[in-house]
Amino acid sequence: MTGPVDGVDRSAGESLRGPLGTAIHVSFYVLLATSTARYLTYHGVSGRFVVVVALIAALAALYTSTVVVARRGGAWEPWVWPVLTTWAVLVWLAPSFAWCAFPMFFLCTRAYPSRIAYPVVGVLAVLTSLAFFTFSGRTEWAVLVGPLCTGALIVMAYSQIERDGRERVRLLRQVAETRSRLAETEREAGVLAERERLAREIHDTVTQGLTSSLLRLEAAEQIWAQADPRAEARAREDVRVATGTLRENLAETRSLVHHLAAPNLESQPIDAALLAAARSHHPRAELRIVGTPIALPAEVAHALLRITQSAVSNVTRHARAETVGVTLTYLPDAVALDIYDDGAGFDPAPAGRPSDRGGYGLRAMRSRVEQLGGTFTVESAPGEGTVVAAQIPCARGASV
Repeated sequence: MTGPVDGVDRSAGESLRGPLGTAIHVSFYVLLATSTARYLTYHGVSGRFVVVVALIAALAALYTSTVVVARRGGAWEPWVWPVLTTWAVLVWLAPSFAWCAFPMFFLCTRAYPSRIAYPVVGVLAVLTSLAFFTFSGRTEWAVLVGPLCTGALIVMAYSQIERDGRERVRLLRQVAETRSRLAETEREAGVLAERERLAREIHDTVTQGLTSSLLRLEAAEQIWAQADPRAEARAREDVRVATGTLRENLAETRSLVHHLAAPNLESQPIDAALLAAARSHHPRAELRIVGTPIALPAEVAHALLRITQSAVSNVTRHARAETVGVTLTYLPDAVALDIYDDGAGFDPAPAGRPSDRGGYGLRAMRSRVEQLGGTFTVESAPGEGTVVAAQIPCARGASV
């Protein structure tokens, strides 16, 4: 019996170890020794002395064997039956040894499940009461009731301990299940967040760059189709810009595959990176810096670069703007980015809903900013241009 018992897991020998097990053993040997002394005091070496001594030695040896087997991690429970049987015979011949019943009560509750231990404790309590009542001359009713009450109290106390143990196990399992569900939920949320991040990265780099290059190549094709020598220089410029954009997108794609990191932010300042990103989509884009520049955290600089790429790409694709301006403002506890244009404008209310034709950009930009604790706004109206504004908290550090 080394498995779960009544919902409480008792490994072999564990029930007879620890402070309680030591107390049971010590009390048994002490009571066995005092009972032997009492027997010798009242009966000497006459009568059944040899049989009683043999039973005492057998009882001590059996109990010691039980303890040794338990200490070594073996199945000690089968040894309890010989211990109980030897003790019962000893008590029948010499009632003085009934005092050893009390550690026997605990031994039974530690060895067997409640459906076996409690009836056995009841039988031991009855046998002990009869033994006490016998050697008291059958006049002291207290010794008849005392062992019965003690046995009942031990059974009730141990039953409560088992119920508490089962409840503790249930609560621990519930906590473990809750933690497991929470870990699974966090894992799923992490997967979704990573997918969202990858979608933003791809949209703000490869998709935007390829779209811009495609528009320029289509424009160059239309110009060459007109066979106008005066427009050839502009067509060549469009092809040159598109070629450069494609090269940059190839580098972006490799970066995403290997590191998913923002390009060129380690080798150039943020203002140069923003200007290069804007002019890759709109060659006449301008950048203005307001305030004292500071070193920006990598995630903030990354977000500013991606927002600039996405916003200026949208301007090139949809706004037909002549002027595009990017303003980077260093505030006391934040950094602000504004991208404005004088293009066609639009109604920003329904914007940001992705579809097969696009519409992911504004939602991706907003998500980037809000994940960093910032705010994102879009101001536009048909025919009045557009302003895309992002403000991200940023502790002021060393100036750059």
